[in-house]
Amino acid sequence: MKIKRIYKTRIHNIHKDNITFGNYYSDHMFYAECQNGKWINSVIKPFDNIILSPRSLVFHYGQAVFEGMKAFKDQDENVFLFRPKENFKRMNRSAQRLEMPIIPESIFMNGLERLIDIDRKWIPKNYGQSLYIRPFFIAVDGILSAKPANNYIFMIISTPVGSYYQHPLKIKIEEQYSRSASGGVGFAKAAGNYASSFYPTRLAKEEGFDQLLWTDSSTHTKIEESGTMNVCFLINNKLVTPKFNDNILKGITCTSILALAKKHGVEVQERDVSISEIIYGLKKGIVQEAFGCGTAVVINYFQMIGYQKHKFCLPKLPDKNRLSIWLKKQLLDIQHNLSDDPFDWRVNLKKF
Repeated sequence: MKIKRIYKTRIHNIHKDNITFGNYYSDHMFYAECQNGKWINSVIKPFDNIILSPRSLVFHYGQAVFEGMKAFKDQDENVFLFRPKENFKRMNRSAQRLEMPIIPESIFMNGLERLIDIDRKWIPKNYGQSLYIRPFFIAVDGILSAKPANNYIFMIISTPVGSYYQHPLKIKIEEQYSRSASGGVGFAKAAGNYASSFYPTRLAKEEGFDQLLWTDSSTHTKIEESGTMNVCFLINNKLVTPKFNDNILKGITCTSILALAKKHGVEVQERDVSISEIIYGLKKGIVQEAFGCGTAVVINYFQMIGYQKHKFCLPKLPDKNRLSIWLKKQLLDIQHNLSDDPFDWRVNLKKF
């Protein structure tokens, strides 16, 4: 792997105590090509634009997948990745579904570790802040034919981040548009999954909501995800989440939160969750909490859920009484090396 370092760092342009999600990008990026199944030209180089032919198939047929992951720093300047092998495996599941080449573990992990080591000064160490890492994989062939490309580019970029949302969320149950369909690519981190959500999300925001609660495309009666997050409900002291299937992205943050809850004695149910169950529970006061979880957001709880022309407020609880806030702290403490890691999720990034 070649390494070309930046002449002058740009880190002095940011204020680490006030980081807006995605506004700043670290000094370097990882770049590799896959040409006819052969991986070549692996390099870490200064963050910059890339040149693509307008014939590149990513523009025409949407062969593009990506991941979202984070690096954390403790008070002693040690750097930790959080469950990076899970991101590697999920990225290849996504690539396989879009008929893209499998990324070798050596390319993904070596590129990731060397890149983050070179840019470790970009990782903030304030509690709750991190370096958000975006690996992505795109088709760049030049023949306008509706078939898989022969040539691809794999890249990794990163951005220091704080909180994704600054407030509790108002959520609308979506009954017309769908995020995914059975047999489709809902379980994959395909770029098109997110583009197709922008229009219905904008409509919901015009009604005063922050995000959508997606439902199944066949009947619009079962809850699947919320915005770009997995979703959980605390119902009669049981933590309930829709069971993973080919419509729902298997979130690494979500599976981590469920594991933490189980370890601490919370009953967890992964099962179908119907709209009627949630609306009934909201009316009767037995839905105690609802929240979204994901890499970017970590956990953010809902203050209101809208359904048809009705708005149902969740119970107003002090943060110290919220399971969602407690689980978020448990997870962040592990990520920032402030507590034991019984699951071996933390990966201490060595200095090369």
